[in-house]
Amino acid sequence: MRNTDSGDRLSQLLDDLRAAFALLSRLPLPPPRHFATPPAVWAWPLAGLGMGALSTAAALLALVVGLGPGLAAALALACAALTTGAMHEDGLADTADGLWGGWEKARRLEIMKDSHIGTYGVMALLLTTLARWSAVAALLAAGHWPVLLAIAALSRAPMAVLLALLPNARGQGLSHSVGRPTARAAALSCAVALIGAGLCTGTVALPMALAVAGSSLILARVAVAKIGGQTGDILGASQQLAELAALATATALLIPA
Repeated sequence: MRNTDSGDRLSQLLDDLRAAFALLSRLPLPPPRHFATPPAVWAWPLAGLGMGALSTAAALLALVVGLGPGLAAALALACAALTTGAMHEDGLADTADGLWGGWEKARRLEIMKDSHIGTYGVMALLLTTLARWSAVAALLAAGHWPVLLAIAALSRAPMAVLLALLPNARGQGLSHSVGRPTARAAALSCAVALIGAGLCTGTVALPMALAVAGSSLILARVAVAKIGGQTGDILGASQQLAELAALATATALLIPA
């Protein structure tokens, strides 16, 4: 009986991980037996770590063949976008357009749902991508590539936290349909992310995690003030902003001035 219980538990853990990849990526992996509702958000940082491993490997391969850190960083960002279907970038653009393109909640939500991209969205993507590329290139040039793995894990935890703690602003859409995890589940996601980041980078993981928490708190306060809660776009934006905050922190701490 004990072995059966252990086998069932392992099967459930693997199913949670497959569900995380199915939800957060476009990788052609075996689907889970079922999608839990609410989702098992503890596995989101591990899915991020797996996707981060792919983009980091692409960057290291580029360095090996002599492409240089600039092109390697561009390849890493391209690989990351391909593995997720650019869903987080899309969320960032829609968030920027909606939160600053409308004067009232209904109009902001309407803009966020629109598939077209506006000036705020273009500028948000342009500036964050430029900043991320610069930081990734600097870290690769200095040999600090494990930081990229840590950030891939850390940047997925804010999505779990905002999904758990903030009400859904629209009452429909992906973030509503997946269900609302408990605060305990969100805390477990943060713990998994921090442990994974710590194994990759050591003590640098802590200040990066604090930067991620700060960026997520700011986004949460703005989202609540402007639309009354979170949407799938807000969750996607939280990943991008968390990644940028962690990259900026790592660059400041690890790259000589």
